[in-house]
Amino acid sequence: MSAPVFLITPPFTQLNTPYPATAYLKGFLNTRNIPSVQADLGIEATVALFSKSGLTSLFARIPAGAEHSANVARIIALQDDYIHTIDDVIHFLQGHNPTLAHRICKRDFLPEASRFAQLEDLSWAFGSMGTQDKAKHFATMYLEDLSDLIQECVDEHFGFSRYAEKLGRSANSFDELYAALQQPFTYIDEILIQLLEDRIKSIQPCMAAISVPFPGNLYASLRCAQYIRQNYPDIKVAMGGGFANTELRSISDPRVFEFYHYILLDDGEAPIENLYRHINGELPESELKRTFLLKDGRVEWISNATCKDYKQGQVGTPDYSDFYLDKYISAIEVVNPMHRMWSDGRWNKLTMAHGCYWGKCTFCDISLDYIRLYEPIAASLLADRMEEIIAQTGETGFHFVDEAAPPALMRALALEIIKRKLTVSWWTNIRFEKSFTRDLCLLLKASGCIAVSGGLEVASDRLLELIQKGITVAQVAQVNRNFTEAGIMVHAYLMYGFPTQTAQETVDSLEMVRQMFKTGILQSAFWHLFTMTAHSPVGLAPEKYNVKKVTEAIGTFANNDLEHIDETGAEHELFAFGLKKSLFNFMHGVCLDDPLQNWFESKIPRTKIPPDFIEKALMEDALGARKPTAKVVWLGKKPQVQTLTKSKKGNTWEVTSLTFQTRKEPLSISVGKEQGLWLAEILEKLTAQEASPLTLKDVEASYTAAGLEDFELFWDNKPVNTLYKAGLLQL
Repeated sequence: MSAPVFLITPPFTQLNTPYPATAYLKGFLNTRNIPSVQADLGIEATVALFSKSGLTSLFARIPAGAEHSANVARIIALQDDYIHTIDDVIHFLQGHNPTLAHRICKRDFLPEASRFAQLEDLSWAFGSMGTQDKAKHFATMYLEDLSDLIQECVDEHFGFSRYAEKLGRSANSFDELYAALQQPFTYIDEILIQLLEDRIKSIQPCMAAISVPFPGNLYASLRCAQYIRQNYPDIKVAMGGGFANTELRSISDPRVFEFYHYILLDDGEAPIENLYRHINGELPESELKRTFLLKDGRVEWISNATCKDYKQGQVGTPDYSDFYLDKYISAIEVVNPMHRMWSDGRWNKLTMAHGCYWGKCTFCDISLDYIRLYEPIAASLLADRMEEIIAQTGETGFHFVDEAAPPALMRALALEIIKRKLTVSWWTNIRFEKSFTRDLCLLLKASGCIAVSGGLEVASDRLLELIQKGITVAQVAQVNRNFTEAGIMVHAYLMYGFPTQTAQETVDSLEMVRQMFKTGILQSAFWHLFTMTAHSPVGLAPEKYNVKKVTEAIGTFANNDLEHIDETGAEHELFAFGLKKSLFNFMHGVCLDDPLQNWFESKIPRTKIPPDFIEKALMEDALGARKPTAKVVWLGKKPQVQTLTKSKKGNTWEVTSLTFQTRKEPLSISVGKEQGLWLAEILEKLTAQEASPLTLKDVEASYTAAGLEDFELFWDNKPVNTLYKAGLLQL
């Protein structure tokens, strides 16, 4: 067998679950019979650092007698306690020692530094129970304290989910990074390089493919590439991933190629296959696809136009083998129930559809292929992949990492999950569009959907139109209500600082958000400051949005985030603290009736939004209109059917009573005798197991064929209408 490809995720991404890029590539390489081994050096470095031997070495690196902040001086004084407890804490966060939670929650087992001083009253989040989660939160604060020590004393660039991000973010010039890479290894570098060295000796690859999803992975990836180039000159080093796809499309600095031999862009399957075959002498250099390389001292771009990308049905199932799945750490940094999903629990990553089915938002990089080229995957194939991954990992949680999951595909996948009787929990990103009716949300919940996140952006209809979001604030409220009432958590991405956004619109947007939290239709949110990117409609044509680029110069290294001047908008930075502080309180369910001015130090305009705007929007809901083409699905049990005789004022008649057993309680309805017998019979034909679901029009035809009259009166009346509680859905 030929030498394998070594697929590397450098430090640091998530600590609770593998970043999926290499798993996707490994799954594809399996279909092409190309051997590969993958490693998440982030979790491996974390576990090596946060261990008894790792902390012993760490504290030994801190010079005696040096001046430190009071916080770090306290941690150093308590170093024996940290060294004594660290292995137990990591073991607990890996899910291997749950009984330790009781000791952690007593607050006399773990040493505590400044992060614990920031703790709020946690009774609202965990109550008198919730011992495991509370202990995870305390243990996370304990690790954050150690992170503060590392940053102050050993490595200023350290961060749990990002490393040296400052060096990588908006690095138009390679100078600062290049200078940092000429310095001696930091303590974190030493740990990383030792892990890398051990793996290379074991794997003996022909090439190392390093995925760099974020700026926070860039420095570590360069350190890995530098070490391989200097010590293993026969191994070819390639870089790909989200950072390269968005930031390095115009790279021209030849110094970058002292580290990487190749930089691959966009979908990695065809480029990495062609590169592997080129390295092994099977393809000429001219047949490389979407690849930068250095030739005669100049950066060159080679992309064989005749080589087509693979369809999503051809790329195989993500392969999570090689990862140390039992080493991942579940942390709870923020007690908000939605935020914790990014750091707590093991989630298998999958994609429902390549690209974005909407593809119009003006702040988004919709000109790039990874968003522009939309291609959904068949629901049956998705379910096949889910079953394969469950068998491989033993985990039934899934995070679908779509730009925006398509509602029709979500419906089809939910039906497929129910049909196969899979027990899974899943969440994804969506657009808050009107397709998410009450019944669709109930179906998604029944299939295991526990949460959705989506972009509300600026809660202003004028700006939503300028963004080309294709939604209104009222519509978002109605959709959020449908998800919330179905028992699905909702997280909203919020934006401030969009071009031409006024102070009035910022305040009114905050008021919309306040009302959504007060009515209980939004559980979580996060504010982002608008960033103009090079590949978005705003960045490509800023004059259309009344903003100006600060410079037209193109950097020789990274080019994505563009400085801009918004002459007609507000001073957006003035709102940053107040927006985030108010949102923090709203998510805790407090101060929901406080005047908005209370959140800001400077004077703000009074909101022009009526205080009952969201309440009225929810009353005017028109999303549930009945469509003859809607699929009718029955998720409930077979009813117990009884014929009863009723009498009133000397008149007697027969009715059919149908009793449905739900997981919570029995539910009974009574209808006319013939109608009840027909209903019991038709429900058996509406189960998710049926190959071709009946439409509402089909159901009406069956009702009429049975000699029954006035279908609309029967179907839209209270007895049948309440059956959604037992599993009757119109989709």
